[in-house]
Amino acid sequence: MIRTSRRRPAAAVSLLGAAALMLSGCGTEDDASGAADGAVTLGFVNGAATHFHTCLLKSVEQTAKAEDAKLYSANSKQDAGTELSNIEDMISRNVDALIVQTVNVDALEGDIAKAKSAGIPVFLTSVATGDMSDVLGVAKVDLKQVGALDAGWIAKDAAGKDVKVGIVAGAPGAASDLLVGGFKDALPGTAKVVANQPGMFNPAKAQDVAENMIQAHPDLDYAFVANEEMAFAVRKAFDAAGAKDVKIVSVNGTEDGVAAVKSGALSATVANSAMTIGQTAVKNTIALLNKDKTVDKIANIPLVLVTKDNVDEAPQYCPK
Repeated sequence: MIRTSRRRPAAAVSLLGAAALMLSGCGTEDDASGAADGAVTLGFVNGAATHFHTCLLKSVEQTAKAEDAKLYSANSKQDAGTELSNIEDMISRNVDALIVQTVNVDALEGDIAKAKSAGIPVFLTSVATGDMSDVLGVAKVDLKQVGALDAGWIAKDAAGKDVKVGIVAGAPGAASDLLVGGFKDALPGTAKVVANQPGMFNPAKAQDVAENMIQAHPDLDYAFVANEEMAFAVRKAFDAAGAKDVKIVSVNGTEDGVAAVKSGALSATVANSAMTIGQTAVKNTIALLNKDKTVDKIANIPLVLVTKDNVDEAPQYCPK
């Protein structure tokens, strides 16, 4: 049986109303609703506006509509303070559960505590907390394993030779730190990381980083880039500098990323489908709200290392 919205104590409602007034300038990114009279109301707090986040939102919206759930959404724009404000705004809307793509794992403790005090369970996407006792569930991408898969490809390709590696990370915190940590830990001893700079998940910034990197290390052999949007800019910078032989490995498995692997612009990427994450998050949130014992609290999203050898097997990344 679908769980319906709860009534909160009067004091809590009063506090939430005050919070709503203070946060009235904090609009949602879409304020989309799956159904006007949906049996369950969900809030989705997205972390940024990269291609991944856009596809994740689309998947959450489509799945919520298919599941007859009303959906509110907001974007935190890579800012932990905005994330907390968005969560407070969702609380004021009296949602039945919150789905959160966090911008920073360190910020989650306060976010979860705020929702818990209002009686609203939180379902996480992409990353899990160390203590899952106060979390409804998670659609988890093993980001350390993502990085490790790319490092494994480099190890195989380098075949025991001494090589130099550059890293173009994302924004400090959450996904980027886990990705880079997993990558560095899995590199062979013959691979030396000579540069590690944040591209902030911004292609223009990543291009600047790559230009500086290749000037400082013209003998670079490989680069690990924390998402494909940045990787395309890094490829452009390397090619312009005459470093077309530098092999780039990346993350996401977007349609453009898979095409770049096919063309040779990228040597490998790890597919972690945004569509699958969104579908899993919405379906599992509703199931766990309804105490469905057949649904696991932690759902691991399948990962696929995409190379020229299996490029046609890459999973669909973004909903149509």
